[in-house]
Amino acid sequence: MSHRFQCQCGVLQGLVSHPQRGMRAACYCGDCQAYAHLLGAPQRVLDPLGGTEVVAIPAACVSFTTGTQALACISLSPRGLLRWYAKCCKTPIASTPRNWKMPYVGLVHTCLRQPEPFERSFPEVQMRVNTKSAKGKPPRVAGLGGMVSFAGLAARLAGARLTKSYARTPFFDAAGTPVAEVVVAPLAEVEEARRA
Repeated sequence: MSHRFQCQCGVLQGLVSHPQRGMRAACYCGDCQAYAHLLGAPQRVLDPLGGTEVVAIPAACVSFTTGTQALACISLSPRGLLRWYAKCCKTPIASTPRNWKMPYVGLVHTCLRQPEPFERSFPEVQMRVNTKSAKGKPPRVAGLGGMVSFAGLAARLAGARLTKSYARTPFFDAAGTPVAEVVVAPLAEVEEARRA
């Protein structure tokens, strides 16, 4: 079973294969909050406490089916995560490390909720991270499900390094270069977004 995803206007579309291999988390870090403000979409991306829901999944599970000309990339600093979005409608798509050999993709819920129901393919939030930056106290995640899912994801990412399946990624070319130009956001804009 695969889960279809798309940007808000539908130009950029893709598939998540094996969605059960992903882990659903909420991140409250200042960078994720600033990113949502930079794109002008905090109300679509952030929950009331400033969290962004993501599905962490191996890069090989993600593919684009149409609209890759709309894929754009920004980073909040020269060494920061690569944050991918659809420039047609400024829908956040994913974040990735700069090194493609770390085949992690954090797919943002804004693209996963359409055209199919998000909850059909992904579990409830299994982990909440960087909660010290939350605008309040996030609810606790019950049980050990998050730790079990994290351990499974870490094992799959380690396996991708060993088998070199990290090269199967829609975000980097065969030489490990990002498929879209990486734009480093001006420091003044990032600082303003952090204050928002």
